Amino acid sequence: MLNFKSNKQFLGIDIGTTSLKLVELGLKNGRPFLCTYGLAEQAGEVKIDADAQMQKMGALLATLVTRSHAQSAKVISALPSFSVFSSVITLPNMAEKELAAAIRWEAKKFVPMPLEEMVLDWKILEPIMASPAPQILQAEKSEEEKNKPALNNQAMGIRVLITAAPNILVQRYLKIFQYARLELLSLETESFALERSLVGADAAPVLILDIGGTLSTLVIAEHGIPVLNRTLDIGGNFLTTAIANGMGVDLKRAEQFKRDVGFTQQTSGTTNPILTTTFKPLVNELKYVLDVWKGQNHPLVEKIVLSGGSAFLSGLPEYLSREVGLKVVIGNPWQFLVYPQELEPVLSEIGPRLAIAIGLALREYV
Repeated sequence: MLNFKSNKQFLGIDIGTTSLKLVELGLKNGRPFLCTYGLAEQAGEVKIDADAQMQKMGALLATLVTRSHAQSAKVISALPSFSVFSSVITLPNMAEKELAAAIRWEAKKFVPMPLEEMVLDWKILEPIMASPAPQILQAEKSEEEKNKPALNNQAMGIRVLITAAPNILVQRYLKIFQYARLELLSLETESFALERSLVGADAAPVLILDIGGTLSTLVIAEHGIPVLNRTLDIGGNFLTTAIANGMGVDLKRAEQFKRDVGFTQQTSGTTNPILTTTFKPLVNELKYVLDVWKGQNHPLVEKIVLSGGSAFLSGLPEYLSREVGLKVVIGNPWQFLVYPQELEPVLSEIGPRLAIAIGLALREYV
């Protein structure tokens, strides 16, 4: 979203709501390879509203870099999805000098803040082609028709992805990395990072469901671009609290129960009612997003890819597949990387949690 500099070895740093994640990548025989990674859990929700909080976050990041033995100080990070406004718009063909003004005008329609307080960015997705004209035999055409240019391959307009983030938030991130003595090369959105590590350039529409500690993000990506984003206040911690309250146990036991039993069907053919009830708003949102997408005459979503700390909940892919009628898989963010094979068991287990950090570090290589 925002580019500052570039180099050859990079850190992807994901400042989540309850944890910090770091992945360092380099190049090996022309392919990105894993140098190191690190995670740091936070006691409570991460906040960066005041300068003292930014200094603390900077110190935590510096410690994470040291403990993970990362060598680079060059960082790509992401703004949280819930703080970024995005929309795909359609514009007629126009001169490049007119495009910026048209995009700013359209942005005013969906950004609920003055544009002077926002950092605005856009990406041209694809041209809109004219519908094929009815075929007429050359002999039947008039002289005027014969001399007309063919419209079949002419672009009649363009689709543009607009993103806007509050300038004050961008400045906070800049200060955090200054306090950490790290060089922030780029800030983008989490949805782009998720798409990059979990989907790649797949042309078929895919829905990514990232279940974090306190929030869940839904992204539909098509042709390598996240074109639809939604964020819900439901995450893994919310499920743990619901189990603790419903079963009358402490949070530690509730977390263990969530991990061990999860959404696995019982012998009666039912799943845990506490989890299904708590998860219902997220399932409803999934169905709503899929219906909206289908109603806009897009190609049907091919599958749902899970990421985040709760992706490995027992029975979750099967449960979601039954609810929405689509194939559901756990994402593999390591798929585009070279890494030591002896680390595969560990990397497979923690991969979904690092999907955003991996996607960020990959930004400079794809």
